Amino acid sequence: MHGSNILPTLPNSSWKWYTEHVSAGEQHGRDLVADRAVWDVRVTRAAIVLGSRQNEALLNRELCSRDGIEVVRRRSGGGIVFLAPGEHVWLDVVVPRGDVLWTDDVAQASWWLGDVWVQTLNALGKNNVLVHHESLSSDAWGDLLCFAGVGPGEVVQRNDESLSKLVGISQRRTRDYARFQCTIYTKWNPHDVEMYVVNTPGNLSEIAHRVATVQTSQQKIVDTFMAHLPV
Repeated sequence: MHGSNILPTLPNSSWKWYTEHVSAGEQHGRDLVADRAVWDVRVTRAAIVLGSRQNEALLNRELCSRDGIEVVRRRSGGGIVFLAPGEHVWLDVVVPRGDVLWTDDVAQASWWLGDVWVQTLNALGKNNVLVHHESLSSDAWGDLLCFAGVGPGEVVQRNDESLSKLVGISQRRTRDYARFQCTIYTKWNPHDVEMYVVNTPGNLSEIAHRVATVQTSQQKIVDTFMAHLPV
């Protein structure tokens, strides 16, 4: 498999664990096997990932091309996700239909995964984190950028009277499995994406507080997550 390797499952674990070193486009274009699995995706170049309903006209393609930014469309909804090598964790979590973790209710399907992320983040020293169980909470910013809104199963951190998003989760379903694409930022600067977007609802500094980061190594986040997955 190009750019990847499969590691042994954890002791007593039913999960397969893959590590990928590929472009965002390669991973988003790949159909996965209907097995319990976690795909640790390490992108090889910077990318702007559009939601399935977003138009490429949102972006200045000339600037993206000039700076070597890959433009990708994922097959799930939501807003733009900016990915730079070494500045985030991206995990694809696959649950086959019929698994005990499978839920027919799409809105509730990722709640269990949000709980795993809460346990993971607590173990990494993050406090006041919780799973969003309500419907999509969004505005013009959230329609544009994934981390500016929050959907069911995603994880936020409570800061006084405001919330900051820690874990973004998009979901794609096939006949055979659900694929949850999880992103955590270890570094976040809203202006990284600003120059590539043609129009924004306002100044990006207005939404800097909506995103929280986990300032530890990618590998430590991944290892801690794997340790908290249900057997």
